[in-house]
Amino acid sequence: MTTRLTILCENSVRPQAGLVGEHGFACHVERPEGNYLFDTGQGLGIRQNAVTLKKDLSAIKAILLSHGHYDHTGGLPTVLQQTGPINIYGHPDLFLERYREERFIGIPHRREHLESQGGRFILSRQMTEVAPGLWLTGEIPRRTAFEQGDPLMTAVCCGASAHDELLDDLSLVVDSEKGLILVLGCAHAGLVNIMEYVLEQTGRDGFYAILGGTHLGFADDAQFEQTRQALNNYRVEKVGVSHCTGLPKAAQLQAALGNRFFFGSVGSVLEG
Repeated sequence: MTTRLTILCENSVRPQAGLVGEHGFACHVERPEGNYLFDTGQGLGIRQNAVTLKKDLSAIKAILLSHGHYDHTGGLPTVLQQTGPINIYGHPDLFLERYREERFIGIPHRREHLESQGGRFILSRQMTEVAPGLWLTGEIPRRTAFEQGDPLMTAVCCGASAHDELLDDLSLVVDSEKGLILVLGCAHAGLVNIMEYVLEQTGRDGFYAILGGTHLGFADDAQFEQTRQALNNYRVEKVGVSHCTGLPKAAQLQAALGNRFFFGSVGSVLEG
């Protein structure tokens, strides 16, 4: 069996009856050794979309979380109702109290509640091998000068509010028969930072595919151009953008990448 990735939650949907779109992201990962779920969306559509796309959430072996925002973690209680007790991998900053322009955007559920539903949190800052050929990146070093993050993000820690650097921004790395697949939640750490760190850690020199939220919807022209060049330099064969990429930047990427590009909507499938 090849690796198969299916998007279960995203802002847009493929033309298939029964699918629901929402601002968020979730990706179902099928591997020879078992199935996994990367992010859970807001919780509005994950159950219905999973049923429509014939993905059995009760059969997943672990939940992997990209970062602690509501649109990636809100569906946790819905998923836990399906799975029962299960390991949930993420970063120690997952439960920070988070805001953007005074609007709360953090996890909408207390850790204690999720644990009472069967969630077993395994939180680490390091790159973690969840299963053979399946890793969460851990913290991404911020090395590029042009990937600055969102200045409007804040987090409350020890009673004080400060700029949220989103150190818990993790990505999923899948080693497939066709090469490395990089699955992004939101790429708050910067797509180029993420790509370079993954290649450094794995000893590879390129990617078969990149899928998910690139956060390029918030990027200026210089960051966008540097990112486009990196996608070419690392010979990425397929780029499926989702969520926080934004339609204008997605259209620019489609124009630049041609048939290497696809929209990563609900129902999109990538095989590797």
